[in-house]
Amino acid sequence: MNDERMIMTMLSVSGARLYYEVSGGGPVLLMLPGGGGDAAVFDVVAGPLAEHFTLVTLDPRGYSRSRLDSPVPVDQRVDVQSDDARRLLDVVSPDRPAYLFGGSSGAIVGLDLLARHPSRVRRLVAHEPPCFALLPDAAAQLAFVEEVYELFRTQGLAAASARFVAGIGGTMKAMPDPASLPPRAAEMITRLMDNAPIMMEHELRQFTSYVPDLAALGQVSDRLVLAAGRETRGHLPYRPAAVLAERLGTELVEFPGAHSGFTDAPDDFAKQLIEVLGAP
Repeated sequence: MNDERMIMTMLSVSGARLYYEVSGGGPVLLMLPGGGGDAAVFDVVAGPLAEHFTLVTLDPRGYSRSRLDSPVPVDQRVDVQSDDARRLLDVVSPDRPAYLFGGSSGAIVGLDLLARHPSRVRRLVAHEPPCFALLPDAAAQLAFVEEVYELFRTQGLAAASARFVAGIGGTMKAMPDPASLPPRAAEMITRLMDNAPIMMEHELRQFTSYVPDLAALGQVSDRLVLAAGRETRGHLPYRPAAVLAERLGTELVEFPGAHSGFTDAPDDFAKQLIEVLGAP
């Protein structure tokens, strides 16, 4: 991404200061990263998206450059991150609803925002929201999350991450060595490594136990696109989106790649996202 064409700034919200970036032109598209991610994870798709949209990306509170007022990390809450996103939209798109894309935990935030503040959302693409509590075998999947958390507490991040990746079918790739990357990407990887234990301690259990408001989403299902990666078909990350689509009577749209498809196949992913959003 060309930093010279990007606005980098901060927004004060209740209990935190949010870092966000703005590039491109056209209607606003807010990109919500998954757990432990930040604004820069979308750099790989930013170029083509910014040709159609005013692209807004952020570091969720408590991660990377978005600082909490609290001196120590606190548990992440879906409704709080959703309110942060709404307040950001009030700044960057005050007069009209915006497009949203959410990946993983970011998809959960998008679902909550759409359910509680539908007037702020023109269309949401929710890619593989890990709403494990919705699944027919919810008890078993939430027990798996607790197992991962206990491994984190007793054996550390590496053991917990290995168990989690195995449990979701190996549908996430390992982060590259920062030394092999250009400066902005290397800085991002370093931040994500710092974010990982915060996510494991303060977000994984809280978000996977979230149950979307199906009644509210049913009223605005025409603005919701539930999506999953072709390469995750048959694995845990795919299933909540499929269940949600079935419960809401909508189509499940498959995207290229796996759980983080926008990094697996960025060109094809961006092209399909533009088409699905119905970019002007």
